[in-house]
Amino acid sequence: MVAARFQRPIWLLIDSSTIGGIESHVAALCEALIERGQPAEIVLLARHGDNPWLDQLRARSIPFRLLDGRFRTLLGSLRAERPALLHTHGYKAGIVGRLACRLAGLPAVSTFHAGERAAFPVSLYQDIDCWTSRLGVRVAVDETIAAALPSPCHVVRNFIALATPRRADEPARSVAFVGRLSHEKGPDTFCEIAIRSDPGIAFDVYGDGPMRAGLEERYSSRVTFHGLQRDMRTVWPRIGLLLMPSRAEGLPMAALEAMAAGVPLAAARVGGLPSLVEDGATGWLFAPEAMDDACRAVAAWAAQPNELRAAMSRACRETAERRFGPDAPVARLLEIYGEAATRGTTAEIH
Repeated sequence: MVAARFQRPIWLLIDSSTIGGIESHVAALCEALIERGQPAEIVLLARHGDNPWLDQLRARSIPFRLLDGRFRTLLGSLRAERPALLHTHGYKAGIVGRLACRLAGLPAVSTFHAGERAAFPVSLYQDIDCWTSRLGVRVAVDETIAAALPSPCHVVRNFIALATPRRADEPARSVAFVGRLSHEKGPDTFCEIAIRSDPGIAFDVYGDGPMRAGLEERYSSRVTFHGLQRDMRTVWPRIGLLLMPSRAEGLPMAALEAMAAGVPLAAARVGGLPSLVEDGATGWLFAPEAMDDACRAVAAWAAQPNELRAAMSRACRETAERRFGPDAPVARLLEIYGEAATRGTTAEIH
């Protein structure tokens, strides 16, 4: 199928209150579409306080608009401005976006990012998101997520723009957790690994979430909690190993960003992580909740001489460039946009 180009913009719809993996993906996608001559704009369903992501978008000159959270405002905007199509991200944007597109007579594409099953009541919204996904074209960021959705579902992996290469004379000695401090991401396991590891290894947490207060109270003598970062590009050079003891994942943007910055991973075999990490070459893999194996991975990283660390860093960047650059996934998305526009909005997709 030939990749489509539209004169009218693609709207990337999201409900965002902070910076996370989905936000990183949507910003990268918007930039990539514009660079390839396809007008695009990020549309936020509502303003949620002081969202630091908006400062990032402004700094990168990425176009965005804020709606007022009301369904009729979204529907009215779609009817008045007639974007080429709506590409939704996240369950709330997916549910309301597809319904609004049906009423406005516009095509919709929805990307499913989450590999974990949330607790009630979010699980109910996830079910509704899945049930209503037939109102648009489905996309998943890895095969595991696609398998849990109705068929057909396209798989388009996350991608990342390459970072500036790390200087060889700046070895980083910190093991880091980067992401939301919630149960599925395993920040409690990260802290337990820190307790069991060589006390000479620094452990740092970058991120925020519901588990932060309890973890900081219990582990602050061993782990440094830095909170939410407005720009991780300035932080990656300080990280030597990204430790991801996740209980569930899709294909996390933090992992791709680390690889692009030359940072190896020690990661649980969940979601798309095994497809990203080549054991012994770009990092280490261990079974979920396998604390001893995770500790051995951290120890193996710490014991590496600088020349081996430099070689692993180069391998990470080469893997990111070869497998997770933007060209192929953006071209595939443009094909999917063309499919969605061709099918129109009247036939349900089963």
